[in-house]
Amino acid sequence: MDTISYKTLSSNKENAEKKWLIIDAKDQVLGRLSANVAYLLRGKHKVNFTPHADCGDYVVVLNADKVKLTGNKLTDKRYLSHTTYPGGQRETNPLRILESKNPEKLVEKSIKGMLPKNRLGRAIYSNVYVYASDVHPHQAQNPQKIELKDIKS
Repeated sequence: MDTISYKTLSSNKENAEKKWLIIDAKDQVLGRLSANVAYLLRGKHKVNFTPHADCGDYVVVLNADKVKLTGNKLTDKRYLSHTTYPGGQRETNPLRILESKNPEKLVEKSIKGMLPKNRLGRAIYSNVYVYASDVHPHQAQNPQKIELKDIKS
């Protein structure tokens, strides 16, 4: 009698086959874009996904300043921060962030919120590069452009 043995290969940082991907954020909804980028960063689209390892791809997000928000979120959504001093609570909204010097911070904050809140999440977050325009310095890595509709999340 033939016995068939199956062995699941666990991926780790050394044997993960990481690719460079480009996503154009122009006219994309912020939450859907961020969820799909987080999906790619975690590596959940790969056959050998391992939850405790950084096996995802490098993702370059372009045109972050042209991202869309649905409904009234552009003006009504609030981002709170605190300076650790009494009365040091600061409040801003997505419109102010997009009009600031760093409009890519909006997309970065959204992606970071969809990653795990631990050491692995911080390591995975270092694999995303967000740019406000369509110019980026990662041409040497030969990144491959993908569409959000091609991602099966």
